[in-house]
Amino acid sequence: MSALDADVIIVGAGLAGLVAAAEAADAGKRVIVVDQEPEANLGGQAFWSFGGLFLVDSPEQRRLGIKDSHALALQDWLGSANFDRPEDAWPRKWAEAYVDFAAGEKRAWLHRQGLRWFPVVGWAERGGYLATGHGNSVPRFHVTWGTGPAVIEPFVRRVREAERRGTLRLRFRHRVTGLTQTGGAVDGVTGQVLEASDAVRGAPSSRAVVGEFTLRAQAVVVTSGGIGGNHELVRRNWPQRMGPPPARMLSGVPAHVDGAMLEVVHGSGGSVINPDRMWHYTEGLRNWDPIWPMHGIRILPGPSSLWLDALGRRLPAPLFPGFDTLGTLEHIMTTGYDYTWFILTQKIIEKEFALSGSEQNPDLTGKDIRMVLGRALPGAPAPVEAFKQKGADFVVAKTLPELVRGMNALTDAPLLDADAVEREVVARDSQLVNPFGKDAQITAIRGARAYVGDKLIRVAKPHALLDPRAGPLIAVRLNILTRKTLGGLQTDLSARVLRADGEPLPGLYAAGEVAGFGGGGMHGYRALEGTFLGGCIFSGRVAGRAAAGAVV
Repeated sequence: MSALDADVIIVGAGLAGLVAAAEAADAGKRVIVVDQEPEANLGGQAFWSFGGLFLVDSPEQRRLGIKDSHALALQDWLGSANFDRPEDAWPRKWAEAYVDFAAGEKRAWLHRQGLRWFPVVGWAERGGYLATGHGNSVPRFHVTWGTGPAVIEPFVRRVREAERRGTLRLRFRHRVTGLTQTGGAVDGVTGQVLEASDAVRGAPSSRAVVGEFTLRAQAVVVTSGGIGGNHELVRRNWPQRMGPPPARMLSGVPAHVDGAMLEVVHGSGGSVINPDRMWHYTEGLRNWDPIWPMHGIRILPGPSSLWLDALGRRLPAPLFPGFDTLGTLEHIMTTGYDYTWFILTQKIIEKEFALSGSEQNPDLTGKDIRMVLGRALPGAPAPVEAFKQKGADFVVAKTLPELVRGMNALTDAPLLDADAVEREVVARDSQLVNPFGKDAQITAIRGARAYVGDKLIRVAKPHALLDPRAGPLIAVRLNILTRKTLGGLQTDLSARVLRADGEPLPGLYAAGEVAGFGGGGMHGYRALEGTFLGGCIFSGRVAGRAAAGAVV
């Protein structure tokens, strides 16, 4: 055996790791991929995703009459990121490079590998501020046909092909606890071998140690993900600008998304920047059929539900469903409570509620055209209906007083006053008597329906919540849901991990969420959605190619 076990070692078998491994192996390099979880988790968090990808000026957009451009996308990105720190120099360069990719070869490159997209482009993170502020000016959320499993499929295939060729080895249940260095250059990893586990994908696996390992290579690529499954670490890094961290959170990712490699790399000299930048959702539901601890599912809402805080006060403009995730989170944390409420009707839930995740969208995940067409029929999608009937956060009632009683029954104390809630609902409904009015949410709903995709399948026709023909009434308790880490290991445009002095740490690369999707935080403070999977793909590709190119 050679003194080196491989040319490139990849730490983490999620999407970014698979992309990096595929690129390095296809460049003719010997690759080892190590991951602490069992083989059932190959592909990581991406498997569970809705499969949304941020594309700019795509054929799907043009067919729907959407006029998008590189310049508009970059304006939206920078207006959302609001880069304002000295250490944002590399993140900004990564942001510019990613928008170039999304407006350039991204779609064609993925299309050649077999990816296809649902023809109706979604409009996520609408913003609602001025033209230079946060949000997508146009719909850019392209749902992959087959959702998350289809996103990882071409890279799983390429990795498996390399494995059959003998140029790539997968080492599951190998948890990296340290990096080895010679002469100041990273040249390998050390860690613990965990006992075999038959845990299903996403479920917690044993942490019993049965051995140790050391592997050496010319290049190490860290693609170990973020911190969303580690609530202690989330709270430790919680940004002061958002008030105190929530006392109670749901997990949008499995428990093994623990952030451990951030500390390992930092201890070896790598620079971690922007740890206080995070992306957590405000529309989390307790999963009635959980896979991992505190398993939450996010509602992907249309714009029509009335959003109230824990005391029954309407959230201010433009904090409407689907407009500004972190702006809403920041506001919620000023209320003294860590949950909010949607009030809606059966007509709204049927057209506007989607649930994030591959397992919650069996029609798209299974590529079942007949089931997809069923979304246009009366009735809520089956997974949504299952949550409405079985979920712990739903209340259904014929009258508003009955609904409020049910809402108060779901909380530790009956904080909602029925008369106050009725005033909010009646005031909102009063704005629908005319085809015009002053309520910014109603105006936004009407504006959304000017986009044919929203009018067809996403946004309900404006109607009074108290219209009995639209009923029954529905209330949903919304919880804070952990999800993405926007900061991370600082990298240059070759994905090389940088030291605190700004110089590369030789032999070490990083990609995906552990690197803030590029540079240590290419999203800045806010994301435009569809950019997390794409960020893993782009940064993983850069890292895999760069590491392969550095190997002699």
